[in-house]
Amino acid sequence: MRSYALRRLALAVPVLFGVTVVVFLVIALVPGDPALAILGSYATPESVARLNAELGLDRSLPVRYLAWVGNALTGDLGRSYALDRPVLDEVLERLGPTLILAAAALGLSALFGLAAGVASAVRQNGWVDRAIGLALLLGVSTPSFFLGLLLVLWLSVGLGWFPTGGMGALFGGGGIADLLRHLVLPAVTLAVVATAILGRLTRAAMLDVLRQDFVRTARAKGVEEDWVISVHALKSALVAVVPVIGLQAGYVLGGAVYVETVFQWPGVGRMLVEAIGRRDILLVQGGVLAVAALYVAINVVTDLAQAALDPRIEV
Repeated sequence: MRSYALRRLALAVPVLFGVTVVVFLVIALVPGDPALAILGSYATPESVARLNAELGLDRSLPVRYLAWVGNALTGDLGRSYALDRPVLDEVLERLGPTLILAAAALGLSALFGLAAGVASAVRQNGWVDRAIGLALLLGVSTPSFFLGLLLVLWLSVGLGWFPTGGMGALFGGGGIADLLRHLVLPAVTLAVVATAILGRLTRAAMLDVLRQDFVRTARAKGVEEDWVISVHALKSALVAVVPVIGLQAGYVLGGAVYVETVFQWPGVGRMLVEAIGRRDILLVQGGVLAVAALYVAINVVTDLAQAALDPRIEV
């Protein structure tokens, strides 16, 4: 297991290198002059040239990339021109709320997706299976931003059960309970599509496992059905489901961009939207790099969890 973990960590290094190349090129090749966008249409050519020099935009792409990566390796992602503070400080400050939201959404999707898939597989072709299948189909077909707006109109504006946005009470002092009230709607909104995907996959994996010989043998030996389902069958099905949970982490992190905007959640996603509007390129690069690196780390953890469930992966 240790050798597999070391190999997987080693493979993550070139992936992160590729991420830096893609992030840099996508931002650098966006049409337009970032300095002119920052200073406004009334900026003088001298001020535009000065800002381009300050941002390093007057150098060639390879030189700019090497300088950016070299600084990033030391923890220096540059300085946000619009906010006048280090990019790393802003990203770390915004990363906490995003991690809270993503962890809550991923936890909800894993919990309810597995439960729905198992219940559907155990009662195959029954009314429970059909009802869950319809619910999962609706979940995977509903855009998250649209669902978020509906939940705000219904549960916040209409019924007043939850706040319309933000992460805490306007004047502070809400504590954990207040945080949870603000977290419910964005977490549910972000979890719905991932729940539907995990539910459908879990159903297929469980149906395949329930037809295996070892399950029939366990039943023939008189093992209780609940034990057969929850221990024997589910553990084997998780081998196929766990990697998809890691992939859904990417969806959750990407979906945080518009969900955080809808609910005014002060995370990295909302920061990126605001930074793109200001053409704050260093902040955009730093934010995207942080999210991409986090996604790579989650996938490494997912691969290790899958190896723990299925030792054959180490071969």
